[in-house]
Amino acid sequence: MKAFKLIVHQNSFSPVDLIISLKDYPGLKEKDIVEIYHPENDYPRLLLQVIKDAPGRGRDTISVEQSIATTFQLRTFADVYVNIVNVPDVALDSVELTFKDQYMGRSEMWRLKNHLVSTCVYLNKKIEYCGGAIRCQVYEMWSQGDRVACGVITEDTKIVFRSSTSMVYLFIQMSSEMWDFDIHGDLYFEKAVNGFLAELFTKWKKNGSNHEVTIVLFSRTFYKAKSLEEFPQHMKECLQKDYRGRFYEDFYRVAVQNERYEDWSNVLLQLRRLFTDYQKIVLQYHERPNMEIPTAINSTAAQGNFLEVLNMSLNVFEKHYLDRCFDRTGQLSVVITPGVGVFEVDRELTNVTKQRIIDNGVGSDLVCVGEQPLHAVPLLKFHNKDNNLNSIDDYSMPHWINLSFYSTNKKVAYSNFIPRIKLPPRKSQEPLKKMYEDERKSKLLKEDEYMHNSIFDYDAYDAQVFQLPPAHSTCVQRVARTKKTSVAGLEGLRRSPPASITHRKMSDPDIHHSLGDILSTGLKRCDSGCDTPDSPTGARLSPRSSISTHKPVIRTGRALINPFDPSHVTVKLTSNRRRWTHIFPKGPTGVLIQQHHYQARPAGEPLSRTENHRENTRESHRERRESHRENLPKENGSPMINNNHSIYQVDGNIISQSRKRMISASGALNILGTVLGPPSTNNASLALLWGATGEQEWTPALTTANRAIGVDWKSLTIPACLPITTDYFPDKRSLQNDYLVSDYNLLPDDVNADFAQNRAIYKEPLTTMEVFKELVSQRLAQGFQLIVGVSESDVIEAHCPSTPAPPPSKVAPQHSKPVNQAPTKRFLLSIGRIFHKLTLVGSTITVTRYRPRHPYPPFNIHYRYRFHAPNHDTYEVSWVSFTTEKLENYNWNYMDHYICTRGDTDFALVEALKYWRFRTLLLPLHNPATKQILEDESTHCDIYPTPTRQDLDQLTDGFLKMTESYFNKVKRPNKQRGGVSSPFRERVGSTRLPDRPRLRVEAMAAAKTVLERTQSQTGESDDTYDDSVVEPKLKSTATLADIVERMRHPQLGVGFLQQTVSLPSHAFVSIYAIHWLQANVEGVTYEKGTQIMEKMLQEKMICHASGDTTKRFVVGYYMYHILPQKKDKDPTDYVRPLGDLQSFENEWMEVEVLGPRSPLVPHESSSGALDISGCSPQTDLTGVPAFLCDNIDPDYMHCDNDNDMPLYKNTHLDIDVNNKSDRIEWGHARYQATFRPDQAYEMCIQWAVASGNIVAELIFGWARKAQNCRLQMVPIPADPLALPFTLKSDPLRGPIYVPLNEEPLLRNKNALFEGFPEDTWLERLFLFQEAIVGRFGFIKCTVESTSHAAGVGDHLYVHVTGNMFILIITTVKSEQKARGTRRANKPLNASRYPVHLEAAPSPHEAYITRHVSGKNKDDYDNSRRMGFLWSWNHMISKKWKWSQYPATGDEAFQTRMLRDFKHFCANQEQRLSQFWDQCWALQEKAHGIDLE
Repeated sequence: MKAFKLIVHQNSFSPVDLIISLKDYPGLKEKDIVEIYHPENDYPRLLLQVIKDAPGRGRDTISVEQSIATTFQLRTFADVYVNIVNVPDVALDSVELTFKDQYMGRSEMWRLKNHLVSTCVYLNKKIEYCGGAIRCQVYEMWSQGDRVACGVITEDTKIVFRSSTSMVYLFIQMSSEMWDFDIHGDLYFEKAVNGFLAELFTKWKKNGSNHEVTIVLFSRTFYKAKSLEEFPQHMKECLQKDYRGRFYEDFYRVAVQNERYEDWSNVLLQLRRLFTDYQKIVLQYHERPNMEIPTAINSTAAQGNFLEVLNMSLNVFEKHYLDRCFDRTGQLSVVITPGVGVFEVDRELTNVTKQRIIDNGVGSDLVCVGEQPLHAVPLLKFHNKDNNLNSIDDYSMPHWINLSFYSTNKKVAYSNFIPRIKLPPRKSQEPLKKMYEDERKSKLLKEDEYMHNSIFDYDAYDAQVFQLPPAHSTCVQRVARTKKTSVAGLEGLRRSPPASITHRKMSDPDIHHSLGDILSTGLKRCDSGCDTPDSPTGARLSPRSSISTHKPVIRTGRALINPFDPSHVTVKLTSNRRRWTHIFPKGPTGVLIQQHHYQARPAGEPLSRTENHRENTRESHRERRESHRENLPKENGSPMINNNHSIYQVDGNIISQSRKRMISASGALNILGTVLGPPSTNNASLALLWGATGEQEWTPALTTANRAIGVDWKSLTIPACLPITTDYFPDKRSLQNDYLVSDYNLLPDDVNADFAQNRAIYKEPLTTMEVFKELVSQRLAQGFQLIVGVSESDVIEAHCPSTPAPPPSKVAPQHSKPVNQAPTKRFLLSIGRIFHKLTLVGSTITVTRYRPRHPYPPFNIHYRYRFHAPNHDTYEVSWVSFTTEKLENYNWNYMDHYICTRGDTDFALVEALKYWRFRTLLLPLHNPATKQILEDESTHCDIYPTPTRQDLDQLTDGFLKMTESYFNKVKRPNKQRGGVSSPFRERVGSTRLPDRPRLRVEAMAAAKTVLERTQSQTGESDDTYDDSVVEPKLKSTATLADIVERMRHPQLGVGFLQQTVSLPSHAFVSIYAIHWLQANVEGVTYEKGTQIMEKMLQEKMICHASGDTTKRFVVGYYMYHILPQKKDKDPTDYVRPLGDLQSFENEWMEVEVLGPRSPLVPHESSSGALDISGCSPQTDLTGVPAFLCDNIDPDYMHCDNDNDMPLYKNTHLDIDVNNKSDRIEWGHARYQATFRPDQAYEMCIQWAVASGNIVAELIFGWARKAQNCRLQMVPIPADPLALPFTLKSDPLRGPIYVPLNEEPLLRNKNALFEGFPEDTWLERLFLFQEAIVGRFGFIKCTVESTSHAAGVGDHLYVHVTGNMFILIITTVKSEQKARGTRRANKPLNASRYPVHLEAAPSPHEAYITRHVSGKNKDDYDNSRRMGFLWSWNHMISKKWKWSQYPATGDEAFQTRMLRDFKHFCANQEQRLSQFWDQCWALQEKAHGIDLE
């Protein structure tokens, strides 16, 4: 220990927390941990790490960063003691880190954890990682059962990550209790919304949480009916029937969808508004005039759709890798119920829900605003499908739901009593009574069969039903509830003979089935024939069976749980049970605790000795066993914080120093140790049935008023991410009996040697160690957890291939090495019941996989419901499937090879690998119409002009620039000015290459002059064509050789790309070559230029830059190079192409550029190529709208892809452009193969081996750069419309149907387009709808979507701001006609659109018909099937809302667009009719010209 003088420094002065000179303190080394404190007050002690020797702050002076000194109340210029501490004394058990507004994958969490090992942390310390790409802050630390203010992270420290920006689903159960009053006279709804939600939102604000929230009100409506015939037709499509034969419908009202608000008070207001009409609307939803419908009743909370709701959110959460958002991490479902935490559920659905919640690692919280009952909750009561009178109800206590009880702190003046049971209403509820009367009749007994209290011992009966099995030696059994437990009694219990055992039903995944465990679980009971010493003889009478018969109780073969006393029930530990446990801190007693199950108390309040003990051990009935307790003296140097510093006081966890409980290594309470023998050193094999931790006991005290379960505000404010570690691994016997083992070897060096030879472009392969770490990373990213704390010898013995017991494994023979050689590195991982062991020995990686011998059966539950999303008018029918995923089918072998080869093209990412992706669209940046709508409230929204030829050219230009500079990152230096000549050869590899002239297409008209290209607004003058060189153009008769010669000219040439590894010399871009030909050769048009280049290709004068000769000449951003000709004397400077098309395409992004697609057939048959500057497609040359022209292209509607291009191409992507990561990262880009300036262009970024934050930096960088190219980049969802028949659709999202009112346009006609040939009517209708969406600023986007399978045409449009989508529905019949004629000569499209049978209507049509039939009474009126589907782009989050373009994500703008579009389509203010008339006027005018 040594005294120093303390000064402070700012972070800007030095980034280190502690500046100290090593020579001032002999024996101090770098990386040592020191504690710093004032001599006069011992606590709190600050721990800091010596990072490096930093002299120069004065002799015997240390400097501490200012904010830390303030937090720890250290005074500047005062004396402090500095003392080197022993790391184990200050090691932390667990640390909680919080982070905000970023996506942190599980692989990053693990790498960050490794980075933090043996560093020192303190409260609120800010931690940066990956060059600042990942930022988090220390929130809380626990050590030796107490919360501390600083400490050291060791290998064994558990790190918990909590996210302030999660995806939160708040479900409010609108069951009948919501309209009841609580004891304070508040409606339970008021308690839920004005109480709980208001408090939650306040806490969010205080904590700075910024969650993305969806709020849904849900309820179940029962109908009083005995058969389906009692329902009218319009009700039948969504009815479901439960196990008791009752009919019901489930309703969901989405109040808020994926929103982030600073202030949530408006939402509370909105919820209150919804509440007033909710019940009325739902119960009377189907009422129609003059129609009898069965009476509707709102269900109670217990009978509601609780599990269905959780599964709804899981369907969204499961797809987190599809729409990867970069500014949030974590998923939380919260159900707020007016009930008491008891639900009647279906057993199969419970198993599905449980497995999905656990596998997906989703937090699920249940908040009850009802009064807390006197038994343990949450309690699931299984539907009893057995109608036998004596059948016994079966319960389950889910540990996978985190329970909170919310109570207001109002006081009742006259009494402290809190009633825990709702009083029955005075008046009988008639409707309910009638409903259940029939059932009651069937179940009631005759009067004389009833028992009379006097002769029946109910207590004895109960004792027998819930009786314990004989104890088992490893079981920590609670024996009796008396204080004087004699050892003899325990022995007597153990000696009783095991009777025949009744197995639990196999369907409960929690309970492990193998004969060895039978006696160890507290759930399984003896059969009624077995007499244990404490079972009273009279116990076998059932209160329901008559005395005379003395029949034994008929019971199901399942153990029973007594909800009023679950504390003694233990279950066999499973990996599921331990999946979340590492987020809980260890309490003073050494068991994991949930803090909200303790009652807060003022920090300074002293405790009496017994009270203190009872408080902390929660086991009052063991109070006399003082002899088993040992004292743990508190080390003087430990950083515990003394009680007088109330800021670090942990509520309810104050413990006197001498009273720490000794805990066995397993975490089980070692109390009966002397009697039962030593507990096993490995994981204790049992967990308590109740509670999330499995270690905190349920006691009756938890139900008393002052010790009630509170609200877990922490979990609801900063939800924890699934921990990256767990501690369960099956024992050896279980591994042999219950698991199948398989393994494979990976030798990265050998694999990479093979691949490196085939590669055209050499990439540094990953080292074996990098591959090994990445294999662990990938498994963590897919939801696995690292298993820690399992002893080395156990595992090695259990799986060493040399042991004969497990099935023989396929590992290479071991004879070369000694059998017992320890592996150099080993990791165990698990998810569900799947375990992986990764071992690295030398340069061989062995992956051993254990999967269950008897996996759970796959479930697929279909569910129909009604939901009402924001902006919708009705509750629409929808449907969804809940399925459990077969995790054992994941192809890890393939994934491991993908990693090993750095994502070689042989191992492409496939859907089943669940890789991450992010879809973007490139859209035009500025539109004056958007600005006008934003500035002027009164203007209509259909003011978007048709883009002019110049607009389209600018877009093409911007796109080419984006592709060249940012996607391909090609260097094109400025053009040399003034014609300085230098030998061309020298410049090939130099940085100065002639720029390509980019001539406008219109420049063709001017023959002799070289036009100066208009400068782009960004003022890039290097783009202007140089005046000083005015050479005569080549004659139109020039030979190809002349043209090639001119192309090579240093100043006037076409401009070559800088030569790189994969580019040959003299490489140029095809579209710029066409521009160059137009500028440099007389009389060349766009078509002619293409023909000249095509000829050069055939003559082998030019060739594709990959060296591939089979491809046609493609105009666009495609790279070609000039081949050396025979007459060239000296081709030494020629660099050969790769000669491998696949490798070339994996390096470069090449896109074909086409003109806009015209819906009209050109009058004269021009050559196939379309002029890039082709006229805009909505009108023909005279301005007549396309839908009124005569020459409509009959195929315009059906097929966009009329050439040999694939729809999409893939290329390799370097993700980590700024070298921030601590590993090699890569990804892939999947991009559209063709660009058209009148359409949105799609690009999807895909990755598996990359950090989310680094991917985000790359994409946001592109988005900023796109603006320089007059483009905007916006994210879009994987499934823009979320229709129920698409596989991955979000069950609570759906498109808004906007009908098109054609009535006013008919005007005495039978059909809209009467007078035109009938076979063009559908095409014309489609073109008319396209013209309407064009006026509202929507442009076509050919998006590969999940709906292809459903036979849906590709007619999706996106708004120029990127905020919304519109789908124009086309009817199937016309599509078939088109397909029928085309399939012979164009087999290409056959695979893209499945051909339907004539009868099958498109699911879209069905969907829309249903929309129309919702409330408009003219059911299924086919002529009304015209309209649009509108949906929002929910991927545009705050980060994408650039300040200069407020329309992107401006809510008011979006709602206004929809409102105006609906008005227009409904022909309000005659707007639709006026548009129609204007179009006809143009047509008539044009025809008038023709007639003259």
